[in-house]
Amino acid sequence: MRFPLRKRRQTPAVIIVALIDVLIVMLIFLLVTTQFRQQPALRLALPESSQSVKTGASEDAPLIVSIDPQGNIRLGSDAIAVTMERLKSELASRANENPDLRLAINADKAAPFGQIVLVMDAAKAASIKMVNAFTKQVAQ
Repeated sequence: MRFPLRKRRQTPAVIIVALIDVLIVMLIFLLVTTQFRQQPALRLALPESSQSVKTGASEDAPLIVSIDPQGNIRLGSDAIAVTMERLKSELASRANENPDLRLAINADKAAPFGQIVLVMDAAKAASIKMVNAFTKQVAQ
């Protein structure tokens, strides 16, 4: 009697190269579809206001002056630290370039009120007509 010879089966193998390719494609998809939020350079706890209004996207962006809880003054959206004298000269030069310049004060609720008043005085000395303050809406 002749017994048939059995062919040895190869053990199944996982093709690692294909898995790596799939992983890279998924990683690229994840990176492309993720929304990256721009984090503010300075974290402030804004005061609350029941009359706060959100500005429209069609308006020109105001010049932002930020005041942290220690009273340090920062100018612009990139939050460059400035002294009061430099702030006055910057406001005067920018107001001369753009007569319709708007100023927005972004002060922490724990910021010294004296610093806020000094910034408002500097804006008035530079003939800036429109000065606003950032607030957040009252939680309801």
